[in-house]
Amino acid sequence: MFDRDALIAACQANGTVARVVVAGVAGSAPREVGAAMLVWDGGQSGTIGGGVLEYELANIALIGGDRMTRHALGPDMGQCCGGSVHILTEIYDLSKAEALPEDFIVRGEGQMPLQVSKLISQARNQGIQPTAQRIGSWVIEPVHTPENDLWVWGAGHVGRAIVSVLAPLPDVKITWVDTARERYPAIIPDSVTVLPAKQPTDAVSYASQNSHHLILTYSHAIDLALCHELLSHGFASCGLIGSATKWARFRKRLATLGHTDAQITDILCPIGAPSLGKHPQMIAIGVADQLIRHSFGKSIQSELTPQEAIA
Repeated sequence: MFDRDALIAACQANGTVARVVVAGVAGSAPREVGAAMLVWDGGQSGTIGGGVLEYELANIALIGGDRMTRHALGPDMGQCCGGSVHILTEIYDLSKAEALPEDFIVRGEGQMPLQVSKLISQARNQGIQPTAQRIGSWVIEPVHTPENDLWVWGAGHVGRAIVSVLAPLPDVKITWVDTARERYPAIIPDSVTVLPAKQPTDAVSYASQNSHHLILTYSHAIDLALCHELLSHGFASCGLIGSATKWARFRKRLATLGHTDAQITDILCPIGAPSLGKHPQMIAIGVADQLIRHSFGKSIQSELTPQEAIA
């Protein structure tokens, strides 16, 4: 699905962004129709399958404007998949990204095929989103906005563990913030938007007041600044990594900064389940349990059968 919010966030942070999407597949290919990556000057997020195809297309993504290209993976790329893919590359700035519709996106060249117009009518009349597909030179993609918007502040050991646990969950969108691109792992899950920011507090304004936050940076000073900014900005939930001693000190400093005790107690610290221990993956498991039980919407829990849910 077309992640409109991730594209807007990438344009806000990086200016001009190329979106490269698998528009069609014939035979065997690394990824399915709709798989996409975002590319900007000096970085990228998402993946269309890795390997030579992704490497070469990422290198030229910002060159040449909007276009549809076809690639035979064997003859053209030396890949052993054996199939071919149609790739749609589109260049966005913030105004163009924000102008995109919020239900589904249709674009193409020439007169709209009858099959496309029928799909559009069906989608609007029956409220059914069409699947991502290419019809001739036209491409249709539904827009997906996950119910649960999570911001993870910090890409250290605990941040990486939490993202690895939460990224595969259905209906969760993660924005991952740290001070430099090199602080992130080489492989980023598809559902995660990487947002490097030299001053992480500058990114707070991009989060909605319905977002969930986990503050896990390498610096107590950054942690405190984020707590202060988020209390002023508003949030659905906010957790801070740390000990009871750290939190006692933070409470005093946040009060000095003008926040009331009732506001400060909206931040949860420590996070996770201390009984599980301090290993990053154990912290991540405890945090995930807290979010699923108490913070995330019913869309997460409805995906679990009674046998899978933990009572």
